[in-house]
Amino acid sequence: MPAMEWLTHSQTGFQQTARYLLGMRLAIVALQLISIAVAETMVTLAHRAEAVILPLAYGVMATLAWLWFTRRPPRSTQAVSLVLIVDLLLIGVWLYLTGGYTNPLVSLLLLPIAVAIVLVPLGQSIAVTVAGVAVYTSLVIWHTPVTHGHHNANLAQLHLVGMWVTFATTAAILLLVVGALARRLRQQQAQLAQIRETRLRDEQIIALGLSAAAVAHRLGTPLNTMTLLVEEMKSAAPVGDPITDDLALMESQLGLCTTHLQQLSSAAVQAKTAQLETLPARDWVARLRESATLLWPGAAIEWRQPVPDCPVAVDATLDQAVLNVLANAVTASPSWVAVAASEGADGRLELVVEDHGDGLESTPEGTLGDKVVSSENGLGVGLFLSNATIQRLGGTLKARGSADGTTIIIELPITAATNGLAGEQA
Repeated sequence: MPAMEWLTHSQTGFQQTARYLLGMRLAIVALQLISIAVAETMVTLAHRAEAVILPLAYGVMATLAWLWFTRRPPRSTQAVSLVLIVDLLLIGVWLYLTGGYTNPLVSLLLLPIAVAIVLVPLGQSIAVTVAGVAVYTSLVIWHTPVTHGHHNANLAQLHLVGMWVTFATTAAILLLVVGALARRLRQQQAQLAQIRETRLRDEQIIALGLSAAAVAHRLGTPLNTMTLLVEEMKSAAPVGDPITDDLALMESQLGLCTTHLQQLSSAAVQAKTAQLETLPARDWVARLRESATLLWPGAAIEWRQPVPDCPVAVDATLDQAVLNVLANAVTASPSWVAVAASEGADGRLELVVEDHGDGLESTPEGTLGDKVVSSENGLGVGLFLSNATIQRLGGTLKARGSADGTTIIIELPITAATNGLAGEQA
């Protein structure tokens, strides 16, 4: 069995542009053959057979080049530049046989140059341009007559019509081929920019995770020491001493800190082997409600009904991301927080968290979760991590601030029903 071949990014780009180049070359061949047929109705060409055979051979070579680019695309742009120079030479030979620089189709030499400007680096595009100028100059120096006879009136009329046809056809080919190539390159550049931004964000998240793991490891020893000291102080305190209640409260708080550190370690382990599970949105929101009640038993959180029953893919990190958003809302507006879920028209689940706080007044519009921001009651990384987790699962995190408070909108993709069955069977 042959080994799998991995294509580089440039090879994939050449593979995708192969059909545009084939379209350009076949359009040139068609224009050459049509111009010969029209010219034969008005004059007798001196090299009719050669002028017909060469475009046909050019069409065959264009098809072979298309097969090459699609099946075994070149690894470097030098090969692409050489192919474009061959295009210039073949077009130049055909022009030589049909009048040289007096042929109105001489503008076809601009098409390979335009493609080179889009596809290859500046140095190679300059080389292709110089080759095109050299071909044109050669046609000025060495050229053959179009006919053996004298058809000056017909030739003048044919030249004028040919100039118009050449201009219109060249403009159309530039629009369809070069324009499409330019649009595809812009899309690829936008995708690369998005990948770079995602990579930078992931590096920040990894740095935060490593820092959290280091802090959790270092806090274990002092917490154990303080727990032992509290136990010794409780055993040494006289019965009925008021300090006993304070020591009991301190012991419970130290136990809570230890529990949180253990949860942090277990969450890190789960994140390494994160498994998506497909749940009905109603069950997932009920799980969030249970966790929020345990974390903030006295918080005034209104869980609005009804909740849709559409399936959604979730994991433990997504739960924590939503709870981070709820924590910010509860901190900013302890008196009232509302949570509602609905199924959007675009096939996405919308989870809306509303509060009466002003926690986003200092956050620029459209930058929520894109970077770490300052916070009065925390370190300002909660929304950053929440946004990264939600985006990793194909969702979005949006915010809308007003005089009445802040609204956070979390959109998640709704999975197919078959995914839910697969998750339940697993």
